Amino acid sequence: MENLVKLHKAQLASDRTSCRSPLANQVRLVLHTAAYWLLLTLRDRIPRTHELAAAEFTTLRLHLLKIAGRIIETTSRVRIAFAAACPHAVLFRGLARSFHPAGP
Repeated sequence: MENLVKLHKAQLASDRTSCRSPLANQVRLVLHTAAYWLLLTLRDRIPRTHELAAAEFTTLRLHLLKIAGRIIETTSRVRIAFAAACPHAVLFRGLARSFHPAGP
């Protein structure tokens, strides 16, 4: 449990409650907790054989969230176009399919 709290504080900077208003600090903490759960769910969906399956949140942020892509929106779908040299394009495709709800 201590390691999870350390992940929350150190890698998501959730200990930065420097606003004067307690409500603002509480909203900031709630947003950091939402980001924590998003990254935890993302890491759990990565296949165990992949090198990022046991990565820390900062590594996931660098490799999966801070990359360039072109977003193409249509009425029925959203497409993401990555560069040809994107090293984790296959992982993105697998993660998108794992979050897609199963049909009827």
